[in-house]
Order: sequence, then C-alpha cells, then structure tokens
Amino acid sequence: MDKTFHRHFLHIVFCILMAFSLSVAAEVSTPEQPDIPSLSKIELEVETLNQEMVELNEAIGMTSGAEKDALQLKLFQKNEQLRSVLAGAIQRESISKETLVAQVKAQQKHSQNAERYLDERIKEINEKINNAKAEERLALINDYQELQHYFDNAIEASWQNIEWLKALDVDESTARAQLRELVAKRLRVMSASVEYFNQQAEVVGKQLSASPESEKSSLQLSQLVLKQRMNIAVDSLSSLVSIAAQLELDTSEYKRLIFETTGNITQDLLETDVMFSILSHWSSSVWDWLGNNAPQHLFQLFVFLIILLATKMIAKLVRKLVSKAVVTKNLKLSQLMQDFFITMSGNLVWIIGILVGLSQIGLNLTPVLTGFGIAGVIIGFALQDTLSNFAAGMMLLIYRPFDVGDFVFAGGVDGKVSHMSLVNTTIKTFDNQIIIVPNSKIWGDVIKNVTHERVRRVDMVFGIGYGDDLLKAESVLTDIVMSHPSVLRTPEPNIRVHTLNTSSVDFIVRPWVKTDDYWDVYWDVTKEVKLRFDREGISIPFPQQDVHLHMVKEDSTPEN
Repeated sequence: MDKTFHRHFLHIVFCILMAFSLSVAAEVSTPEQPDIPSLSKIELEVETLNQEMVELNEAIGMTSGAEKDALQLKLFQKNEQLRSVLAGAIQRESISKETLVAQVKAQQKHSQNAERYLDERIKEINEKINNAKAEERLALINDYQELQHYFDNAIEASWQNIEWLKALDVDESTARAQLRELVAKRLRVMSASVEYFNQQAEVVGKQLSASPESEKSSLQLSQLVLKQRMNIAVDSLSSLVSIAAQLELDTSEYKRLIFETTGNITQDLLETDVMFSILSHWSSSVWDWLGNNAPQHLFQLFVFLIILLATKMIAKLVRKLVSKAVVTKNLKLSQLMQDFFITMSGNLVWIIGILVGLSQIGLNLTPVLTGFGIAGVIIGFALQDTLSNFAAGMMLLIYRPFDVGDFVFAGGVDGKVSHMSLVNTTIKTFDNQIIIVPNSKIWGDVIKNVTHERVRRVDMVFGIGYGDDLLKAESVLTDIVMSHPSVLRTPEPNIRVHTLNTSSVDFIVRPWVKTDDYWDVYWDVTKEVKLRFDREGISIPFPQQDVHLHMVKEDSTPEN
C-alpha cells in the first residue's frame, strides 16, 4: 500500500466505527416521524447528516478502490460536520434534550470504540517499527504519527462529549472517571516514551561523534527516526497535558519534562508547582551527578594539577638544557636565535603538558584542536600585519643581519639593538631613547650594521692651503696616525693626496681600528691634526669671500 492508501485507511477505520455507532443512535433517537416538516432546521440538519452517514456507510460496502477511499473520506468529514452542528445546538439549546443526549451518547460510544482500536493499532505499528530495517522505519513513522494524532483527537472528543453531557444536565461522573483513568495511563506511557527516545537519541549522538565515516550514515538515519518519534511523543504529551489539567490531574512533572526536552519557554513555567518540579529535579540531578562522578572528577583534577606541576619543572629543565646547547661555539648562533630557542622550548613543553592534562580530565582534544585551527584562520585574516611582522621576525632570525648589542641603522632608526621578538625589535638610540620598530619595516628596508665586523676603517679628510708644504703635511699626518695606540698596523693606514679642490689640497686619512675604538680614534686624530698643523705653520683653508669696492668719480660739468 502506498502512503495515500495508508492515510485513507486510517480515516476508513475511524469513520466505520463512528458510522456504526451513529447509525444505531439515529435508529434509537429518531423513530419514524411522518410529519417531517414539523422538525426544526437544526433537527432537520442533524437528521440529514445521520441519514447521509448511514447511506455512505452502505455505499462503502458496495465499492472498492479509489471510489471507496473517497466515500470513506467523505464519511469522516460528515462526522466532523455533525459534531460542529451538535456543539452549536447544545450551546443554543435549539434541539430537544432527548435527541441531543442520544446523539452525544452515540458519539461517546464511537470515541470509546475508536480509542480501543487505535490503541491496538499503535501497538502493532510500534512492533513493526522496532523490527523494521533502518531505511524502512521512516515510511512507518508517518503512519505512526497519524495514529497518535487520531488517538489524541479521540481523547479530545471524549472530553468534549463529557462537557456536552454536563451542559445537558446528564450525569457524566462515570465517563469522567473513565477518561481520567485513560488520560493518566496515556500520560505515563507518553512521558516514558519521551524520556526513552531522548536518551536513545543522545546515545546515538555520542556513537555518531566517535564512529568512522563508514558507519555514520546508518547512525544518522537511526538518530533521525528517534528524534521524529520523540517529537511525536512530545506533541501527544502536550495535547494530553491540556486535557489532564481540566480533569484535575497533576501535570507539573509532565510540563517539566516537555520543557527539558524541547527547551520551549511557555506560560506553564510560571506555575509554582512546575517551577518547583523543575528545581527539585535539577537539584536531585546535581546531587546524583556529584555522588556518581565527583570522586572521579576530583581525582582527574588532582592528576591535572600534578601534570601541570611536572610540566613546570620539565619546562625549566628544558630551558636550561637548551640554553647550554645553543651557546656552544660549534653552532655559532646569534644571541637573538639563542633567546628564541630558549623561549620556544619552554613554551612548547607547556603546550604539550596542558594538552596532556586536558586529555586526562576527559576532554576530547579533536574538536578543541579543530576549533584552534578555525580560529587561527579567522585570526590570521584579522591580524595580517602582525603575521607579516612574525614572518619578518623569522627571516631576521634565520639570516641574522644583526644581533643584540649591535649598532644598526634599520627601519629609519639608528642605535643599539636592545631586544628582539618575533613581532618587533627594540632599538636604543645614542641619546638613550627606546624605539620599537615592527620587524616587517626592518626586513623591508635597508639594514646597516655598524658593529657587525670586528675591524673598521675610519675615513677622514683634511685639507691644506695651496701655499703650504705638501710633503711636510703628509709627513705630519702619517706621524699623527701611526703614533696613536689604537690604530692597527695591519691593515696598513692609507694616507694620500686625494683632491685638488677649489680652495684646498685634500688628504684622505684612513686608519684601521677595532670596532670599539672607532670614535676614540676619529676624535683623537681630528684634534691632533688641528694642534700639529698650527704648530707646524700649516694652514687649514676655510671658505671665505673677498669683497672689492670701486669708487666712481662724480661728474663736475655744470648744467646749462
């Protein structure tokens, strides 16, 4: 049978039971009345609907196939019309009380028959769902949902029948007690179903997170079936709760279960008994959890703290070992590279120790590491400049253009390198200012390392006048340079006549010194050249300008 046939089949069963009871009621409540015109309009409508339903029921027995399905659907619709007419007639008292009581009792009998039949059908289809394959369950779920829906409608109809009897001043205590017992039983069944399906869905969800890819499809299908069955049970439970409240049954536990399962906040939560039920359930759950899990978690926390303490000691030991290893002469690592390895070794030990500790307290590291990966991508886009500085810092560490303590000109700043991280470099200027330069700016610009080499050449230029003794001046300069204790003999100083300038004859003086003695030699030689040139009578030309004044004689010829 296809899905449409299943749907109509349920309508058929519901309508056959209803038509049978109503046809009996029609025979009892409406004996032969030859004077049809004396009936009121409402009575005539009720009589007509009853007669049409009897005729439809007879026609159903003589047809088959799609025509039979259409007649059965029409029979169900006729019963809905009849109940609507009865509701209006009872409210307006437009039909005789005896007729209304007979019609309501027929509806009551029909509802009871429908409830018994639907209960049996629900048990049967539950058995089929439990025994069916995973891929076949989804098709059966639709029939299961419709059966539950019709059962809830039948219970609502039973409650409406009781209200009608009460409005007609008919004793409904027996029917109310029977319905109360049925609703209480259904509440227990549906609440147990909700809890069971919810627990099973959580179990399958845990299995799904730890299962291989080959098994995930079947588990996902099972989880979908369980969630659908749980939603059907929740809907049925919600429908029963509204009727149970009118039957004066305690529904606080069931409302609490609906809230905890669905998370939907409704006005029912404002009721004192519901709030008390939720709080008491949560508190009992907390105490149960503490009783069952507290010792284990306390032990896990103790192990976590022990691992952190051990990590601290291991990180300290690793830093010491790495610091001793990187200072060996064979490696020839710069101070910056040494600091980098020492810092990174300790941090790496801490990261590994924390991850091991988290795994010992039961934390699944797979989603954590995945989250870090996703967060790293997002942060990477947000901090592109910082990552650029990081990459530049790595290049500076690898190629080592300077080291801590070197005097450099880098990133538009000159001074002594005080400190360097993977993001920026700290430079102390000669006037004792601290300037922090991003590594990307340093790596992308010219880097001049003044103190990288052990020996440097001091470049100086001295000029004498054209009238001075050239050889004498050269001898004086050679004597000054060679007599300085910080000037190296190898490489040999270079003293030469360099340029015949516009107002002077220029000598280049280029002694070699140790890098640390550069400025001492520069300042000492410059001072000594001035003093010796003055004593030796050698002039040092400086720019000057001669101004010549020409006197113009005044013209003595008188004017005419």
